[in-house]
Amino acid sequence: MHGHGSLSQTLTSADIQQILAQTFAEMALDGKRILVIIPDGTRTAPLPTFFQLLYAQLGKRVARLDYLIALGTHPPMSEEAITRLVGVSKEERAAQYPNVQVYNHQWSDPDTLQTIGVITSEEARKLTDGTLTDEVPVTLNRMIFDYDQLLICGPVFPHEVAGFSGGAKYLFPGIAGADIINFSHWLGARKTSMATIGVKDTHVRRVIHRAAEFVDVPVLCLALVMQGQELHGLYCGNYREAFERAADLSGQLNIVYTDRPFQRVLSMASEHYDDLWTAAKAMYKTEPAIADGGEVIIYAPHISEVSYTHGELIDRIGYHVRDYFLQQWERFKDIPGGILAHSTHVKGSGTYDPETGIEKPRIQVTLATGIPEERCRRINLGYLDYRSLDPQGWAQRESEGILLVPNAGEVLYRLTPAG
Repeated sequence: MHGHGSLSQTLTSADIQQILAQTFAEMALDGKRILVIIPDGTRTAPLPTFFQLLYAQLGKRVARLDYLIALGTHPPMSEEAITRLVGVSKEERAAQYPNVQVYNHQWSDPDTLQTIGVITSEEARKLTDGTLTDEVPVTLNRMIFDYDQLLICGPVFPHEVAGFSGGAKYLFPGIAGADIINFSHWLGARKTSMATIGVKDTHVRRVIHRAAEFVDVPVLCLALVMQGQELHGLYCGNYREAFERAADLSGQLNIVYTDRPFQRVLSMASEHYDDLWTAAKAMYKTEPAIADGGEVIIYAPHISEVSYTHGELIDRIGYHVRDYFLQQWERFKDIPGGILAHSTHVKGSGTYDPETGIEKPRIQVTLATGIPEERCRRINLGYLDYRSLDPQGWAQRESEGILLVPNAGEVLYRLTPAG
């Protein structure tokens, strides 16, 4: 393990270069084919810097230094978006980086996937303490078998499904197929985001690490820790240790504690989210700090779509608390677990009484976006015209139980633990 992290200091390009040099000096990579697995544009990370420095370290040593974008079920990135992601255009890559290609993961195309193992029903029961007992085929992008070494390179943040993102999560769900994606997301939803987010050891993380054991291509993890736009940590090693070191630091840098809950939160989703599917992180990251009966307003005028990938299914089922689905399982059992999970994560915790049909979410979730009011009501979320809101007017009202969160989606807000 090589790396460094600090609460107060940031890493320079020279620091990164030194850590990478130490890491790769111990690896026999000459002439090998390397696949770097990176996040898409919904994660903040200095990927252009790493693109340059990885090439400086390895470009002349290795046969291939290709990149695979760990989209999960997010839409493929356009060539223009890829240029922004890695900081180099397709033409520049062809001219200056002849042994480098950048690929999108395609989760829904079976021809791009390969089953590498199976988590048995009994294993699932043990890993999840009995929460789920389905047998799970473990499918992954078959591209990995064209390479001698995988490099995971991406940041670690508090996360609503896994507890923290990063590490082997860039494999599952990052470059995985639907079965393991749906299983892990529904598992996270069963546990609820409130009980999961910002926790390092979760049932979902255990499932991810078990699935990763089926990968027989060597994996090195470059785990990054960000605070805003600044890189505070880089840990290079196996995916378990690098992730754990990064999660410890990220938990200190990206969790804000408050002594009392807020009644209303105006959570201004970062503009690198382009639909509610991704921008809902503005809700997940503030939910634990909102009082019972309070409200979070997801403020995102730039967003006009619920989900570019899953919008039709979400329109069909709407947003509901977990028990709404569990108490009517026969009705919803054929909906993919990832869709149900997203629905419950956005609606938040709450109760549902099957006798009366009354659903009582703990908090109100309201959209102040470009999504029309009629659609907001149809999917069971509140609506506010974003033009009626003055975000700056909220900035000085914290003493009134009101919170403004700019650039929301990566920093977790939660109550200070009692005692």
